[in-house]
Amino acid sequence: MRQTIPSQERLRFLLRVIEKEITHLDYAAQQAFSGGISVERMASLNDDPALALKVEAFVSRFCRLQDTLGDKLLPSVLIALGEPPAAQLINLDKAERFGWLNSAEQWLQLRQLRN
Repeated sequence: MRQTIPSQERLRFLLRVIEKEITHLDYAAQQAFSGGISVERMASLNDDPALALKVEAFVSRFCRLQDTLGDKLLPSVLIALGEPPAAQLINLDKAERFGWLNSAEQWLQLRQLRN
């Protein structure tokens, strides 16, 4: 099915947003985890407010990226391909079948863990 101009523009916009979110996530990961990650380091977050802020920034940016991908980009891509709008679980299952996602179940587990 041929995409309409608005859907093409929507996809271009979302790709620009996602590129920026990935850049910000990479920066937050470098800041938070440059010293490595360990159970001990994460257990010390209460004693290290600067590290806690960096980890919180990383988690926030990860959540934002996951929301943009799952709630905005995936439905937009599926609609552009002529798929009918569907619930997120159905969209994730389609993404897994198309080979865009390794595991819909793992995606949902990560989302549940972060919440």
